[in-house]
Amino acid sequence: MKKLLFGILLLIQTMVVFGQEASLQGKVIDSKTLKPLQNVVLTIESTNQSKVSNSNGIFKFDQVPSGNHSLIITYTGYTTQVFQLELTEGELLDLGTVVIEEDITTEKQMSLVTITENDLGDDNSGSESTSGLLQATRDVFQQAAAFNWGQARFRVRGLDNEYGVTMINGLAMNKIYDGRPQWSNWGGLNDATRNQEFSMGTTPNDYTFGNILGTQEINTRASFYRPGNRVTFSGTNTNYSWRAMATHASGFNKDGWAYTLSASRRWAQEGYFQGTDYSANSLFASVEKKINEKHSLNLTSIFAQNSRGKSSPNTQEVTDLMGVDYNSYWGYQNGKKRNSRDKDIQEPIVILSHYWKINENNRLNTNVSYQTGSIGNTRIDFTNGNNPDPTYYRNLPSYFLNTFDNDGNYTPNQLGADNARNFFLNNSQINWNSIYIANQNSSYPGRSIYALYEDRTDDDQFSANSILTSSLSDNISLNAGVSFKKLKSHNFQNLIDLMGGSYYLDIDQFYVGDASQTDLNNPNRQVGEGDTYGYNYNLNATVADAFTQFKFSYNKVDFYLAQSFSKTEYQREGLYRNGIYANNSFGDSEKVNFENFGFKGGLTYKITGRHLLSFNGAYLTKAPNLRNTFSNARLNNNYTPDLTSENIMSLDASYIIRAPKLKARLTGFMTKIQNTREISFYYAENISDVVGDEDAFISEIVTGINKKNIGLELGIEYQITSTVKVNGAASYGQYIYDNNPNLYINDDAQASPTNPNPLTSFGNAYLKDYKQPGMPQQAYSLGLEYRSPKFWWIGANVNYLADSYIDVSNVLRTENFTLDNAGISYDGADEATVRSLLKQEKFSSFTLVNLIGGKSWRISKKNRNTVGIFASVNNIFDIEYKTGGFEQSRKATFPDLQQDLVSGTRTFGPKYFYGYGRTYFLNFYLNI
Repeated sequence: MKKLLFGILLLIQTMVVFGQEASLQGKVIDSKTLKPLQNVVLTIESTNQSKVSNSNGIFKFDQVPSGNHSLIITYTGYTTQVFQLELTEGELLDLGTVVIEEDITTEKQMSLVTITENDLGDDNSGSESTSGLLQATRDVFQQAAAFNWGQARFRVRGLDNEYGVTMINGLAMNKIYDGRPQWSNWGGLNDATRNQEFSMGTTPNDYTFGNILGTQEINTRASFYRPGNRVTFSGTNTNYSWRAMATHASGFNKDGWAYTLSASRRWAQEGYFQGTDYSANSLFASVEKKINEKHSLNLTSIFAQNSRGKSSPNTQEVTDLMGVDYNSYWGYQNGKKRNSRDKDIQEPIVILSHYWKINENNRLNTNVSYQTGSIGNTRIDFTNGNNPDPTYYRNLPSYFLNTFDNDGNYTPNQLGADNARNFFLNNSQINWNSIYIANQNSSYPGRSIYALYEDRTDDDQFSANSILTSSLSDNISLNAGVSFKKLKSHNFQNLIDLMGGSYYLDIDQFYVGDASQTDLNNPNRQVGEGDTYGYNYNLNATVADAFTQFKFSYNKVDFYLAQSFSKTEYQREGLYRNGIYANNSFGDSEKVNFENFGFKGGLTYKITGRHLLSFNGAYLTKAPNLRNTFSNARLNNNYTPDLTSENIMSLDASYIIRAPKLKARLTGFMTKIQNTREISFYYAENISDVVGDEDAFISEIVTGINKKNIGLELGIEYQITSTVKVNGAASYGQYIYDNNPNLYINDDAQASPTNPNPLTSFGNAYLKDYKQPGMPQQAYSLGLEYRSPKFWWIGANVNYLADSYIDVSNVLRTENFTLDNAGISYDGADEATVRSLLKQEKFSSFTLVNLIGGKSWRISKKNRNTVGIFASVNNIFDIEYKTGGFEQSRKATFPDLQQDLVSGTRTFGPKYFYGYGRTYFLNFYLNI
C-alpha cells in the first residue's frame, strides 16, 4: 500500500511538473538575403537553456517553464536581438520566421583592434595591449576600453593581461613564461578569429575557471563559420601601412565535411615611428568532419609570422633635441633604413578537437595541441668598441654639463656640451657604415668588434584538455574540465650578422680569466653566423589543472560556484658552464613545485526583467611565472628568494539596466594581489658598495609586492531614435602598491665557488601608496552614433584620460639611497628634500577625439553579396601624450642623483613612451 501511494504521488508530481512546461520554436534568417542562418545561438535568459539553429535556421526548445521570458539571439556579425515572450503551459509557441540584421559596425570590431598592438619590452615576453582581450564583447564599457582608450594603454581595472585568459577551442593560449597571451600568434586573422565569447572578470565561463580580468574564447570550428568568401584591403599609418586579407568558408557538404581557409599580409617600409619596418604573413585552415550526429572531429592550423622594428624610449633631453617620433634604434645602410632591434615571431599552432554529444544533456569536448617556433629580439653586441647607440650618455650634452672634479666641485664643460649637441644633431642615427669599417680594421684580422645577435626563444609546447558540459536539471548545469601543458623552452643568444667580419669571440669583455668565459666546456670559441653563444639553457615546465563549476538559474536569482586546483613544476637545464657560476650553471637545477587552488562564486538578483543586481567574488592562488622564478636564468640555476605563489582576491558588484532603449551597467570593484615579484637588469653606480663594487651590471629582485585596485566602471547606451544612439563610459580607479616589499641585488661580479648565489638584501623598498604605472587611472568617453536604414553609419567620440604615472625606480626607495656604507645619512638628505626628489611623476591628462564610419552595399539580389567601406580617424587634433615611462636606476644614491640634477638636464633622467598622433584606418571589403 505504501509503495502504491508513493508511486501515485510521484506520478502526480511528474504530471504537475510537465504540465507547467511549454515549447518554443522558430526559424532564423538573414534580413538581406532571406536565407536561413546556421549556428545562431538562442538563449532563454531566465533558464540555463541554449539552442543553436540548424542548417535550415530552425531551432526548438522542448521543455521551457511557463511564464514570461527573454529570448536572446546572438550571431557573430549580426545585431543582438531580444524578444519578450509569454509562454503558456502545455502549449507550443511558434515564432515563425525571425529576421536578424547584419551589424554594419562589425568592421570596427574586426579592424581597429589590430592597430593597438604594442610591445614595450626587449625580452621575449610578447607583452602587448590588453585591448585584444575585449574585442569579443558588446558591453559599452568594454568597447570604450578596447577601441577608444586602448591607444593610451588603458588597462581594465588596472590589471595586466596576465590576469586574463585567452583560449582557442578551449585551450589557454597564455604563455607559461610570463602569463600573457601572444596576440601575434594569430595576428591578421581577424575573420578566422571572429567567433568569440567573452566573460568579464570572474563571471562564469563554460571552458575554464578563468582569472580575475576575464576570459576570451575563440572558436575555430569549421562548421561555425558562415559559408561564403570575404576579401579585405586596408590602409593605415600605425604599425603597418597596408593589409590584404581573404577568407573562404565552405559550410557542411553532403558528406559531412566543412572547411575554412584564411590568409593575410600586413606590411610597411616604415610605421608611425621612424625606422619601424613591419612585415607579417598569416595563414589559417580549419577542417571538420562530422562522423555522425554525436561525433565530430576538427583540425585547426595557424601560422602567423611577424617581424617588426621597435622604437626607443627616450629621455626628455633627447626628445627636446629630436622630437617625440625620434627612434634611436635605426640608421641608414646603403640608402635604406635598417633597425637594429627587430622582433621576429613565428610560432605555428595545430589543434585537433573532438566534439561528442553524449546525449541531449551532456557534451564532451576534447582538444590536443602542439605549438612550436621562435621569438627573437635583435640588438648589437660589441667587444672592445664604442657603444654604437647614438643616445649613449657620453654622446649627449648633459654628460658634459653634469661634471664634478675629484673634490666634488661642479665643473660644467659648456664647450664640450655644445660640441656634443652639434655632433648628435648631425649623427642622430646608428652609423652602420662605421660599424662595418671597424670590423674590417679590427686589431685581430677577421674578428668582428661588432655583431648583430638576437635573444632567441624556441618553444615546444604540448597541450591537452577535456571539457564536460552537463545539464543536470532545468535549473542546474555543470561545467568541468582538466588540462595539461608541457613546455620545453630553449633560450639562447643567436649570432645573426658578423657585419663584415669572419668570426666573433665568445667571451665577456668585462671579466678576466675563467670568469670571462661564457662556456668553460668550450673556452675562447670563435663563433660565426647562425651559431649559439653568450648564454644557452632550457626552461622546462609542466602544468596540470582541473576545475568544476555549478550554475543555478531560477526566476529571481541566478548564482554559481566554481573551484579549481593546479600543480606547476619548473626546472632549468643549463647547456653552458658559465665562468662566473662555474659550479652552478651547467646541468639541471632542482625542481620547484607549486600547488594552487581557486574558489569563486556570484549571484544575479533580478529585481525585474530589466533591472538586475550582480555580485561576484573570487579567491585564488597563482604560481609565479617562469620569468620571475629564476634570478638570472641566462647565467645560473638560482631561484629567486622568497619564492611563493601569489594570493589574489577580487570582488565586484553591479547594477544593470536592460531596457528597450537604455542599456547601462555601473560596477564597483576591488582587487588585492599579494606576493608578486619583479626582476629587472641594469647598470648602476655605487649601488654595490655594500659588496665592494662601485659600478656593476646587476639584477634587481623585488619580492612580496602587494597591489590594491579599487574603482568604479560605468557604461551607458541610449537609443534616442531608431537611428541615433548616444553612449558613454567612465572608469575611475585607484591602483596603488599596498606595502613595502623586499629588494635584493644580485651582482655577478661577487659570485665565487663559496658564494654561488651572490644576493645582497637591501631591506624594504618603500613603495606603499605609490601608484601602479603605465596606465590612465581615470578614463571617460562620450560618443554619438548615427545608423542609417540604408546601411551606412557614422560616429564620433571624445575621450578624456588622466592620472597616469611613471614606473618608479625601486632601489631609489631603499635606505641605500640616503645612507652611506657606515649607515650615516648623506649631507642634505633631509626628509623634505628626499620626498621632493622621490615624488612620483604624474603625466599630463589629455583629450582624444575620434571619428568612425562605414557604408555597405548589396550587389546581388539573389545572394548576400555585399561590398563595404569602413574608415576611422583617431586623435583628430594630433595631441601629443605620454603612454608610459620609467625612472633609470643608474644614479642610485642621494649624492649621485643630486649631481645628475645639477645642470637642470639629467644625463640619466626618466625614459618615456609616446602615443600615436593623428592616425587613420581605411578598410574595403567584399562578401560573396
